[in-house]
Amino acid sequence: MPSSGPGHFGRARFFPIRRGSLICAESAPGSLSVMSTAPSPRTLMSRYFVHLRMNNWSPRTIDRRSHSVGRFISWCGQRGIGTIAEITTESVEAYRRSLYHHRNERTGKPIRFSTRASYLSAIRHWLGWLCEQGWIEANPAALIELPKEEIRLPAAYLTLEQVEMLLGSVDLQTPAGLRDRAILETFYSTAIRRSELIALKLDDFNREQLLVTIRQGKGRKDRIVPIGKRAMQWIEKYLSDARPQLVHDDSETVFVTTRGNPFHPSNLTALVRCYLTGIGITKRGSCHMLRHTAATLMLEGDADLRSLQCMLGHKCLNTTQVYTHLTIKRLREVHRKSHPGYADREPEDRGGQSGEHPPESGR
Repeated sequence: MPSSGPGHFGRARFFPIRRGSLICAESAPGSLSVMSTAPSPRTLMSRYFVHLRMNNWSPRTIDRRSHSVGRFISWCGQRGIGTIAEITTESVEAYRRSLYHHRNERTGKPIRFSTRASYLSAIRHWLGWLCEQGWIEANPAALIELPKEEIRLPAAYLTLEQVEMLLGSVDLQTPAGLRDRAILETFYSTAIRRSELIALKLDDFNREQLLVTIRQGKGRKDRIVPIGKRAMQWIEKYLSDARPQLVHDDSETVFVTTRGNPFHPSNLTALVRCYLTGIGITKRGSCHMLRHTAATLMLEGDADLRSLQCMLGHKCLNTTQVYTHLTIKRLREVHRKSHPGYADREPEDRGGQSGEHPPESGR
């Protein structure tokens, strides 16, 4: 009988099946155990993001996935799951349940269904990549059911009167004031995203044709959107009278801070929020509220969904269709004209005489 001392594996045989792993074929039929020498989950996560960058994924998407996958790895570590070989379908399902029961420490609210779906989708894609690379035999999250997509109305929007009040509240006596008016006009006229406005360069404006080129917007897609004449006039005034006093180098960025630097997203949000608060708007939202405002008012002005989809840069028409739920003004008018029960009629009492209140229902 062969020795079973240190360094000797007896009847067990080892052979490579994938990068970084060995299978030990024991004498008992069908008993296979994996001796993994794979890197740590966080190391593999870093390699995964290198793969995404090589395939031209946007930095914003990678940042979101870094948070989602990193959160899962931390959750696994807290439960003694320290290697990718220990991640099973049961552990992914347990994580899914933990997301459902999680509550925000400050607000006590649960994680939104869309956020949970985003977390699980990122994990499934990462584990799928590990499977493709040969680090694991199968994707343990392949059959995990994602939460059903919610249909939520966009954030609050402003009325036309509130928009004009907002634009008129800016102090135009300072370079920063001229810049702020141009920023608000641009948001309202073009309905572009916050990140898209921050990234605007001087050459992105076609002043003759009143067009703005959005370069590498959401999903790394370029698009061209129209801009109103009034907004362009305020931009030109800012570029000629205010921007030269703010910029101290050869920067091509259109909208800059008082120090001449590009805006940080949170700073731009705070700036717009300050103006909204100044006119008494307490609704939640900031830059995106102006985007929703432009889209909603255009739809009420008979803009078709396809055109609005192109302007907003939505990949799917379903995303744009949600704005139809906000056009209550048009729906109310249709209801008034077409519903037979709309007209004011005094309810009749049981004796056929009109009365102030409907008759009580008998039981």
